[in-house]
Amino acid sequence: MQSVQIETEQQVVVKKHARLLKFLHDCKHFIITQKIGFVSILIILVMIAIAIFAPVIAPYDPISQNREAILTGPNAEHIMGTDDLGRDVFSRIVYGARISILVGFGSILLAIVIGTILGLVSGYFGGIIDMVIQRIMDAILAIPALILALFIASLLGPAVQNVIIAIVIISIPQFARIVRGEMLRVREMNFVEASRAIGANPFRILLKHGLPNMLAPIIVVASLGFGAAIIAEASLSFLGIGTPPPNPSWGLMLSNASRYMETAPWLVIFPGLALALLVLALNLLGDALRDFWDPKLSL
Repeated sequence: MQSVQIETEQQVVVKKHARLLKFLHDCKHFIITQKIGFVSILIILVMIAIAIFAPVIAPYDPISQNREAILTGPNAEHIMGTDDLGRDVFSRIVYGARISILVGFGSILLAIVIGTILGLVSGYFGGIIDMVIQRIMDAILAIPALILALFIASLLGPAVQNVIIAIVIISIPQFARIVRGEMLRVREMNFVEASRAIGANPFRILLKHGLPNMLAPIIVVASLGFGAAIIAEASLSFLGIGTPPPNPSWGLMLSNASRYMETAPWLVIFPGLALALLVLALNLLGDALRDFWDPKLSL
C-alpha cells in the first residue's frame, strides 16, 4: 500500500514537471514565432510596473496645484508640462495608468468569470436554460455597447466602481457566446460521453473537461477586451460620467485638454500617446495569441 502511494506521488511530481517543461517550451516558441506579441507583453508589463510604482516614479502629487506654473510647456522641471491648474502632466499620466489598468483588467476579469459560467451552463445543459441565457445576451447586444455603458454609468453616477460595472455588463455577452459555442462542440466529444457514462456529475465535467478547452479562446478574446475596456473607460471619463475629478484618468485629462488643443497641445499629445500605446500593445498581443494557438489564421 505504501509503495503504491509512493508511486502515485512520484507520478504527480512527474506530471507537474512535464507541465512546467511544456509551459516553458510554449513560452520559448511564442517568443521566437511572435516577436511583436513578445514586445507587446514587455510594453504591458512596463505599464503595469509604472502603475504599481507610481508613488516612486511620479515627481509630484498628481492633484496638487501650482498657480505659478499654469499651462507651462515641457521643460526640465516638468518634462511633459503642466495643465490649466498647474498640475504636473507626467505625474498625472503615471497615476492615470493605475485607473486605466484597474478598470480595464478588473472589468474584463469579472466579465470572464460571469460570461464563462453562463456560457458553460448554457452550452452544456441547453434547452430552456440555454434559451433564457441567450435571450438575455441578445438583449444586451441589441443596444450599442457605448450607449449602454453611458446609460448604466450615468444611472449609477460617476465613480470608478460604477465604470467597472458598466463595462462588465457590456462585456459579458462576448465571453458567454464564445464559451457556449465551444461547449456545444466539447460536450459531444468521446471523453465527455465517457465521463457521463461513469457517473461524473455535470459540475465535474464542466470543470475538468469543459473549462480547460475554453482557455485558449477566452485568453485571446480577453486580451482584445482589455483594450476595448480601457477605451470605454476613457470615453466615459471624456464625457464626464466616468472617473470623477480630480482623479488622474487619461480620458478625463483628454476631456479637460480639448479646450487647449491649439495653445497647449502637450495636454492632448502625452495622455493620448499613453492611451494609444497601451491599447495597441493589448490588441497586438491578442492577434499574436490568436495566431499562436491557430497558425492557420496567419497563413
